[in-house]
Amino acid sequence: MPLLPKKLSIHNYNYLLPQDRIAFKPLQNREEAKLLIYKNQVISDSLISKLPEHLPPGSLMIFNNTKVIHARLLFKQSSGSVIEIFCLEPADAVNGYENILQSTHPVSWKCFVGNAAKWKTNTISSVIHTTSEEITLTATLKSREKGYFLVSFSWSSNHCSFGEVLHAAGNVPLPPYIKRTPVSIDEERYQTVFAENKGSVAAPTAGLHFSHSLIKQIKNNDIDIDMITLHVGAGTFKPVSATLMEDHEMHAEWMDVSCESIRQLLNHSFIITVGTTSLRTIESLYWMGVKASLGYEDLTLTQWEVYEDHLRQSQLSKQEALIHLLKWMKERKLTKLYKQTSILIAPGYHFKIANVLLTNFHQPKSTLLLLVAAAIGPEWKTLYQHALTHQYRFLSYGDANLLFLSQG
Repeated sequence: MPLLPKKLSIHNYNYLLPQDRIAFKPLQNREEAKLLIYKNQVISDSLISKLPEHLPPGSLMIFNNTKVIHARLLFKQSSGSVIEIFCLEPADAVNGYENILQSTHPVSWKCFVGNAAKWKTNTISSVIHTTSEEITLTATLKSREKGYFLVSFSWSSNHCSFGEVLHAAGNVPLPPYIKRTPVSIDEERYQTVFAENKGSVAAPTAGLHFSHSLIKQIKNNDIDIDMITLHVGAGTFKPVSATLMEDHEMHAEWMDVSCESIRQLLNHSFIITVGTTSLRTIESLYWMGVKASLGYEDLTLTQWEVYEDHLRQSQLSKQEALIHLLKWMKERKLTKLYKQTSILIAPGYHFKIANVLLTNFHQPKSTLLLLVAAAIGPEWKTLYQHALTHQYRFLSYGDANLLFLSQG
């Protein structure tokens, strides 16, 4: 019986990443990034600008069109200490990010709080300036929960939405290893050109390489493009501190996929996913279809569920699973699927829908590196060593790799 991901040791997914290989700022142009290609167990070097040449005509390319919000808020107290509040997700995200961000009434969010020991009173305030007025933003500490703080926000305006207030008050949530204040170029470049649905607190970084002209070129090469949404959580940067993966808690993220997108997946036999978030979303769709076929009312995917016998023993094809999912949605008169997924893709996982993954180079001992290892096996070490030796740039603002996956 193969080793299941619960028993994997994260120490086997480690490598030495020198500081000078980390990209701390973006390149001048998005398409200038280098591209490492892994296909048929062969590694080759190219450029993002030449990506369309490496993709088979007639395939479908899936992008994540989530939009990064100004999730990092700083409140300076009268004592001089600064409290950092990092907005993770709305407490009632089940009602939809769009509704919460458009709210003109107080909202509650799950948050990380930096310097929490200095937050002596339950309420702190900050004066901010929007394009039209001066507003006082107030944060109230409601409770301390496992892994986050529950914070309520109110503001002195009855016509500004929380999304507008957050954009004016907050900062671009650069990854924690980029220890600098965001500058104007981050506003543009830590966001994809196709970003639409607000909610992410980290960028879907593989998508950062695409310009409008590159997307047009891809379409001209007879490759269809479709958009799904998965709001990226801060857990994407959460290091794996446990020795065995069974002791690591995977973050849950909200995915939003239309019926039409599911039909697109049905109508194409070759699927290219741009980023680990797109891949995790469409693989989650398969397993949600399996759950629908088994009569489940709740299709939410937990961390280890796809490795458990009640789902793992499913023999459904991609087409069968997606047809069951569309039937489940039709019975409930749903035009889109808005669900949480905590799926952890690691060695031992067999891909059901994705054929190709375009992704960046990820941190040592991370769940994203586990996903890469699931995609190409032990060769991930050779691939990463090649990237280090050939001066590739790593992490969010870094270069990319194009991985042709094996399905099972």
